[in-house]
Amino acid sequence: MFKKILVANRGEIACRVFRTAKKMGIATVAVYSDADARAPHVLMADEAVRLGPAPAAESYLKADLILAAAKATGADCIHPGYGFLSERESFAKACAEAGIAFVGPPPNAIAAMGDKIESKKLAKEAGVNVVPGFLGEIADTEEAVKIATDIGYPVMMKASAGGGGKGMRLAWNEQDVREGFEATKREGLASFGDDRVFIEKFIESPRHIEIQVLGDQHGNVVYLNERECSVQRRHQKVVEEAPSPFVTPKMRKAMGEQAVALAKAVGYYSAGTVELIVSGADKTGESFYFLEMNTRLQVEHPVTEEITGLDLVEQMIRVAAGEKLAFSQKDVKIDGWAIENRVYAEDPYRGFLPSIGRLVRYNTPAADKRQAPFGEDEGAPGVRVDDGVAEGGEVSMFYDPMIAKLITHGKTREEAIDKQIAALDQFEIVGPGTNLDFVSALMQHPRFRSGNITTGFIAEEYPDGFHGAPASEETVRTLAGIAGFAATAEADRARRVDGQLGDRLQPPAEWVVRIGDKDHDVTVSRDALIVDGTELPVAIEYTPGDRVVVAEPTDGDGQPLSVKLGKTRTGFTLNALGATHKARVLPARAAPYAKHLIEKVPPDLSKFLIAPMPGLLVRLHVEVGDRVEAGQPLAVVEAMKMEMENILRAEKVAVVKVLNAAAGESLQVDQVILELE
Repeated sequence: MFKKILVANRGEIACRVFRTAKKMGIATVAVYSDADARAPHVLMADEAVRLGPAPAAESYLKADLILAAAKATGADCIHPGYGFLSERESFAKACAEAGIAFVGPPPNAIAAMGDKIESKKLAKEAGVNVVPGFLGEIADTEEAVKIATDIGYPVMMKASAGGGGKGMRLAWNEQDVREGFEATKREGLASFGDDRVFIEKFIESPRHIEIQVLGDQHGNVVYLNERECSVQRRHQKVVEEAPSPFVTPKMRKAMGEQAVALAKAVGYYSAGTVELIVSGADKTGESFYFLEMNTRLQVEHPVTEEITGLDLVEQMIRVAAGEKLAFSQKDVKIDGWAIENRVYAEDPYRGFLPSIGRLVRYNTPAADKRQAPFGEDEGAPGVRVDDGVAEGGEVSMFYDPMIAKLITHGKTREEAIDKQIAALDQFEIVGPGTNLDFVSALMQHPRFRSGNITTGFIAEEYPDGFHGAPASEETVRTLAGIAGFAATAEADRARRVDGQLGDRLQPPAEWVVRIGDKDHDVTVSRDALIVDGTELPVAIEYTPGDRVVVAEPTDGDGQPLSVKLGKTRTGFTLNALGATHKARVLPARAAPYAKHLIEKVPPDLSKFLIAPMPGLLVRLHVEVGDRVEAGQPLAVVEAMKMEMENILRAEKVAVVKVLNAAAGESLQVDQVILELE
């Protein structure tokens, strides 16, 4: 067995590998960029080596620096994690040449599966179902039109070296092909240095299902069941679960056997994932087709660990050390259901624009597992948090904005979903915006809970963007009761301040709480909490300053409700169950006079050009004194981590008064770029 492992990665996955390595008695080495000098993965390792400046191209993507770090520290193996160098054939080869074990598949397997066109040819030869399409070289647009017509519309045009949702275009007719073929080539060349494009049949009502495979260096390969990853946004996975609510035992066996056949055909060993596109419209389950093979550990691997009882990182390390698999296919079981949500620093209320900044507060749900299956942490059973951040740390513009992964496990799918909803409410993240509300809304959505999902689920259910999960009348009443209870506690503390003139007054017991456009009458007494004339069957504890309040049901029915509370000038903000609610709280005697208050008019921001996202100001098209017309481009901002330029235009005829930023500067969200008059 290895003595020391270096993880050529950062954040959550580095911490995840270190946890298992420590369990196995293997010493650990971290590498880091300047932006990660005090990151949790660095502090967690036994040794740490600086690679270089913050940009990944100057640090985590420098294979020579990573190999030098391994040699300097005496590491005898390298785990690449996911992303960065994990699927670089050249890196795996370099490790072998340096006499350092690569904890992953052999270089030839990485190369074979890394090319979308060649991998489909290999899959077809191995007897794996492939989507009807054309895998050869396509000379020009005219040939692309002919091929698409022969296959039959709709078709998908994909860059051969593409990935992560880039270099893909859907064509419903000939015009779409003519407009999109050259654009797909350009995207492939710009993003991957390869302008080859292939065309295949687009599967309607598609579901994205993948098979986890695991092989050793002695020819043994098994499949560890499937994961459903159909809930996606812009081709990026949002929710993953295992097993799939769509897959039958017969389908699972057929899919698994084909995945194993492909792995054996390319001499694969270690952990890998065969991704399939499945027609949700075909209830026979026979319409599943090979998409690609990921020759690394997947972000969503924890859901497989939870239902199989296997530590996939441990298995990868043992395979790299030359050990045989200690189990066979018949030993692989399915225990319950697991679901994973990725917690990202992004703002779902503003089109999922990326968010950066310091984690002013970071508290995770009470979990019984941290970073690895079968942990010993005390907490809620069936709740696991994998993260690589800490309070006071920063979500940097240089890397993927994932903060944490929340994994829940239950006996049934419904139990796992309900645990997700409860645990998401227990996250406390202050600083950058997050998608917590959005993923909570997904968990509550009737269509998701039914299992009737496709890759178009989010686009179909949220065509106008996300505006918060709808709240039931019962939930709103509970929130109103919490707001009234908290207001009484705040008033009680205020009356106890020393030095006040006169007698101490009793705090108000009757309140009018406005949430949305509806008023709720709340009465607080020693024995009961009454909302709109009906007693609320919950027990609440609140001390001024508390940031989270838990409403425990007292009637034995329902689940505890965790509510994040924030004070405002006239009441509170209450965040729960995928939405934030503003509550105006007034004593009942004062509430009737609220209608006489003058409403505060929001400031006129039309004279400012404001950055809609954090990013880089690439260009300014105007100077002070320039007259601009409505619709005229003023500036170009490149969004953080999105690798796309956003053109900001004038909303009206005006003259440029002041330039508040210069080209090349980094911008914060809502930062003023220029002022008009």
